[in-house]
Amino acid sequence: MSETITGPARGTADDRAPARVLATDAEALDAVRDLLPHLAEGAAARDRDRTLPRGQVRALSRSGLLGITVPRSLGGAGVRAATVAEVLRLLGTADLSLAQIPQPHFAFLNAVRLRGGPAARERVFGDVLAGALLGNAQAERSGRTAHTHATRLERDGEEWCLEGTKYYATGSLFADWLAVVAPAETPGGPRPHIALVPASAPGVRIEDDWNGMGQRTTASGTVHLSGVRVPDALVLEQYRTFEAPTTFGAFAQLLHTAIDVGAARGALDAAAEFVRTKSRPWFESGADTAAEDPLLVHRFGELEVRVRAAEALLATAAARVDTADAVLAQDSPGAGDATAEASLAVAAAKVAGGRTAVEVSSALFEVAGTRATAQGENLHRFWRDARTHTVHDPERWKVQHLGEYSLNRRRPPRHGQI
Repeated sequence: MSETITGPARGTADDRAPARVLATDAEALDAVRDLLPHLAEGAAARDRDRTLPRGQVRALSRSGLLGITVPRSLGGAGVRAATVAEVLRLLGTADLSLAQIPQPHFAFLNAVRLRGGPAARERVFGDVLAGALLGNAQAERSGRTAHTHATRLERDGEEWCLEGTKYYATGSLFADWLAVVAPAETPGGPRPHIALVPASAPGVRIEDDWNGMGQRTTASGTVHLSGVRVPDALVLEQYRTFEAPTTFGAFAQLLHTAIDVGAARGALDAAAEFVRTKSRPWFESGADTAAEDPLLVHRFGELEVRVRAAEALLATAAARVDTADAVLAQDSPGAGDATAEASLAVAAAKVAGGRTAVEVSSALFEVAGTRATAQGENLHRFWRDARTHTVHDPERWKVQHLGEYSLNRRRPPRHGQI
């Protein structure tokens, strides 16, 4: 059953208290750590009942975390990529679905930073500092590939007009703004643009119709666009982002990676808690408790190695993105090498992080035992969420680009997915 969401503000604007404005990386990390217990509480029940995290998103908004990437010149903290990744990693330890909501928010704010003019930057960044959430409207179902778009963005006088339908629009049910990806005519033919659209704009209709096996509370809906008018200042020439070296793709993929790595840690912590409090030792172990079973201890050690390795690769990848951003800011001739290395480091981390999230969330049942499979425990949400999120884009192409660089020294392509 689907529900149509209408009217202004999908749970973040009308009932929102003024957002705090965070000024430093340290403040951002303190804010997410303070908020984490509240966000984690009830995550299993939210998933079981598909209760959308309205209050939790409000808390994110009020905390100021949604505004941490707004440039300092416009009143924000302009935090490092490593800080944003750590924020999403920590959110992922608590609730992968909730962590997914700000991922496109930060990714498309980066597009505004890179391609937006003064009017777009001032308006969107200003709203975000006040607590607004930016949701995506990107994916489609009808094309030959996932990157074939039937949605059309056409100029109409001094404005543009949007027509089409977008699916799997993460965060759209709570969004104040939507970033709509669509081709528009250019002298070189149709090329990707981003239209920034208020979620309450005339002609926008959002259905709450997500039915995936996992990530059930990402507030993802289907976005219908009918005659939506968009001012010229709010249409970004996204295709230009890929004409020169940037970290746009590396940053977006870094955030997906952080979510997976956080989910792996969250699943391992949940497994350990269950074994300590509810599991029974195998009779051959001679142990009084499951937590003293030597083979279980050994298995936890193996899983800890996997998670720590993924965390280390994530940290390395985040550092490479920050290094590349610093090189780009200096307009250095080494920008191509730095951005390629950032993409490759993120690709390696994403492969490891995704595999680890799936392995650990599955091994949870191996170590916790039969009792862990009870529906009431809802521990399978860790695997369902990890498995769903890790098919966002195929890891085999990450491995392919890593292999091409390792063997043939071919840099990864610039298309926003690596």
